[in-house]
Amino acid sequence: MVDLGWAPAFLIVFAVVGGFELFDRTSFALIVLAARARPLATWAGGAAAFLASTVVAVTAGAALAAVLGPSRVGWLRVAGGTFLIVYAFWTYWHPEAETEAEGGTRNRSALTAAFLTIFLLELGDTTQIFEIVFVTDYGWLLVLVAGSLALAAVAAWDVFLGHRLGARVEPELMRRVVVVVLLVVGVVTIVYGLSPGAFPTLSLASPG
Repeated sequence: MVDLGWAPAFLIVFAVVGGFELFDRTSFALIVLAARARPLATWAGGAAAFLASTVVAVTAGAALAAVLGPSRVGWLRVAGGTFLIVYAFWTYWHPEAETEAEGGTRNRSALTAAFLTIFLLELGDTTQIFEIVFVTDYGWLLVLVAGSLALAAVAAWDVFLGHRLGARVEPELMRRVVVVVLLVVGVVTIVYGLSPGAFPTLSLASPG
């Protein structure tokens, strides 16, 4: 049998980070920005912000894993899952937050506006929590590369979509979908932190 090595872990990080970001509030913000500014500059700013936020997440994840040690890493997953659940309720009750974050950057250049908006929205956001947790399973380098590539690809899709659709994108339905997914993933993450054996596929995908 062929040893796939790091490939399964890479695909898991890429798919989860990229797939979830597609429906995140940050993506909707980037779509709106792309509808009003130059596409290339908007993508460059958004991709750079995603890279910066991934570096922050990977650094935080590596530091927390080192402090906690292998025996207590599960509690980091529990904390991450709890955050996702709390964040789901916060997103449901405060839909205006992303609009406020976007509004302060409208008068800046496309690149600067995209970078500031996306970076600020990503701080403590869902995908950052995923990346922090993934570092404890797959290592900082794999998460940095896979996460950055996934988010850069999502940024390209968001800019393309925003440029084509203009300001006609209605995020309300997707916001509700995001809330449900956050709750489900939050519960799964907590269960995985308390009992890793409940998800053998994730455990086998870990390079370590």
